[in-house]
Amino acid sequence: MRLLVLGGSQFVGRAIVAEALARGWDVTTFNRGRSGLDLPGVEAVRGDRGNRADLERLAASGTWDAVVDSSGYVPRNVLEVARILQTSVQRYVFVSTLSVYEGWPTQPLTEESPVLPCPPDADETFGTNTENGPTQYGYQKSGCEAAVLEVFGTARSTLLRAGVVLGPHEYVGRLPWWLQRIARGGRVLAPGDPARSIQPIDVRDIAGFAIDSVANDVEGEFNLTGSGEATFADFLDACAKATGAAPELVWTPDEVLLEHGVRQWSELPLWRTSPGTWDVSSAKARAVGLATRPIADTVRDTWEWMRDAALEVNDRSAEIGIAPEKEQRILNR
Repeated sequence: MRLLVLGGSQFVGRAIVAEALARGWDVTTFNRGRSGLDLPGVEAVRGDRGNRADLERLAASGTWDAVVDSSGYVPRNVLEVARILQTSVQRYVFVSTLSVYEGWPTQPLTEESPVLPCPPDADETFGTNTENGPTQYGYQKSGCEAAVLEVFGTARSTLLRAGVVLGPHEYVGRLPWWLQRIARGGRVLAPGDPARSIQPIDVRDIAGFAIDSVANDVEGEFNLTGSGEATFADFLDACAKATGAAPELVWTPDEVLLEHGVRQWSELPLWRTSPGTWDVSSAKARAVGLATRPIADTVRDTWEWMRDAALEVNDRSAEIGIAPEKEQRILNR
């Protein structure tokens, strides 16, 4: 199999490349060479997806069984990319997000749930941000999906609507922050109900499903989430086991955290009170082969990676985590 990956050097894209290489596929990556390093064994084509000449040069350089787009965010750009690659690839696999749904994170979701309206030629200004509701990011990802479908049609398109993605090489910083906090030990502010179920998915499981969808010509849209069997207590216990720490977890009700102005999703990563956050069905994907590993495996492997990695601070990871003094004030309330 011959695979083209747009991006392919960071987190989800990197994991997809690694999975394809492990199966003996020929992999071409297309990126600017500025974020992360291409894995050994790929054919790296340098270029900017926002530059038409670069895209045309890419399209003329070969043919592929599929393209996996892990770096598309603006509908107008995805539309141009799809049009230029239409005769060079057989299938377009687009890495999307649960944020495309009108009801996320307030309502239970399936693939039949309505998505946010966005035209396939929208630019980067389209959409609005709503507290605990639709975001510009979600609107535009929905438009990107529409762009893929307009050019490739349903039969040649696969849309992967990923939930919260964790695992080795994560640059957002959610799991790394929790691992580092648990490793410090002491009294730890633990959010909400310890029995609250959560559905993060390992990046390697997304990669496996993406590659399977290419190998088996799987079409359609799929929610990719964890099974929901793990609880927040399971998650933090796994962090303690992986790091060898013995923290005192102080489980603190949602209302107390809200009263103290704790920012959901960022100051205490994965904590969010909206009822639909962790109520997403991935039954459709599981019916065609999605398999997800236990959260403890993801936590353990991420800690092993972190011990040898030089974690870089970026715009997203800089927003993650509660300040120690704020945590202490709430613990001492």
